[in-house]
Amino acid sequence: MKSYLTVKVRTRAAEPRVEKTGEREYKVSVIAAPTKGKANAEVIGLLAQHLGIARSQLKIVRGETSRHKLVVVDL
Repeated sequence: MKSYLTVKVRTRAAEPRVEKTGEREYKVSVIAAPTKGKANAEVIGLLAQHLGIARSQLKIVRGETSRHKLVVVDL
């Protein structure tokens, strides 16, 4: 079963944080700068930890270079 999440990302934050803003909407603050995929990797890690699933079950399907991302969750 697949589910989609919309994620708004804030990079270079003081501390990492995941905040649920809607039914399938999240706001994620990461410490990493948006270079060479470091911020995206941190977003996936934080979301996986927050949702209690493996990192391999999450994938960014839209918005690799944008603050607004669409993430698919493969359950």
